[in-house]
Amino acid sequence: MKCPLRSTSRHRAAVIGAGAALLLGGWALSGRADSDSGRPSRLADQPAQVTGSEITPAQQLAVRKGLEYLAGRQQPEGAFSIGGGYGATAAITSLAGLAFMADGNLPGRGKYADAVAKASQFILRNQQESGLFTTNATQGEMYSHGFSTLFIAELYGMTGDEEVKEHLQKAVRLIERSQNPEGGWRYQPAPVDADISVTICQVMALRAARDAGIKVEASVIENAVKYVRRCQNADGGFSYQAHGGESGFARTAAGTSALYYAGVFQDNAVTRGLDYLSRFTPRTNGPNADDSSHFFFYGQYYAVQAMFLAGGKYWGDWYPAIRDLLIERQDKFSGRWDGEVDTDYCTAMALIILQMPNRYLPVFNGKGPGS
Repeated sequence: MKCPLRSTSRHRAAVIGAGAALLLGGWALSGRADSDSGRPSRLADQPAQVTGSEITPAQQLAVRKGLEYLAGRQQPEGAFSIGGGYGATAAITSLAGLAFMADGNLPGRGKYADAVAKASQFILRNQQESGLFTTNATQGEMYSHGFSTLFIAELYGMTGDEEVKEHLQKAVRLIERSQNPEGGWRYQPAPVDADISVTICQVMALRAARDAGIKVEASVIENAVKYVRRCQNADGGFSYQAHGGESGFARTAAGTSALYYAGVFQDNAVTRGLDYLSRFTPRTNGPNADDSSHFFFYGQYYAVQAMFLAGGKYWGDWYPAIRDLLIERQDKFSGRWDGEVDTDYCTAMALIILQMPNRYLPVFNGKGPGS
């Protein structure tokens, strides 16, 4: 298998610009009014913008040590593993690859060029004929597939490698086939059930693929939006599934991000989700508010994306808080983060969160109408 090496700064800038244009003209759902309000809401004045003050010496040190730790955990075949004897997983390998790419690394470029190349080769080798990215360690196959499709979509968008494109097209078709009648996705690649957590994985993967120039059926996104809206409760938070349940931090971060990546920007459903999330602004030197410590890294991964895409005060309040909390929680000797699932997973997630201001990953650079 050849290694995707074609990458230039000019090409990356063109892809980022094309991604923003596609968000403006591709899935034009942003102007649709919220069904509860009858009119679109006013969101932040500067979505998807950084202030220039986010990156501090402490943040840079934490990222450097975290990347060094993560690189040392990569297996010879390019994979990253989950603890407990499960072995190599496509999901964590893809998240680790994204963490390196968020630092500006690509195959053939950057300190961790080889890490990205080896991770991508592992993922591509583990695609089934159906298009599914999976490994023997996979339990929730559509989680692995969603994260892997996102990783490969970002890789293709930033390199233009035709071999990667073929794999990506097959992955997108599988996501489309697996959407259930409600408009969502569940653990297995079959149109049977759905939940908000698996659904955001697929919506974000489709967003990245669409931004990279891969055809995605508009009806798939429209139906996904309908499903996500049905998961929102009266308090603005999101339940795990559309047929009821309590609101929670992590699922609200997922639901709000899903609306953004589906092209819904100027909408009261998004504003209500952001306002619900704002109750859980991270705090250092103490426990998080309410249940934000439950599925901490997963929730913060999506929350920081939602706040970045919202911009303005949402981003200005959230990023410094989560930045400082992650720096506080890092193991200063090894550079890793610990918590749920596995250290490789936690470290990759923390690094993606911390590196949001870099804006190297095209999927993070979308802007809504009027921004």
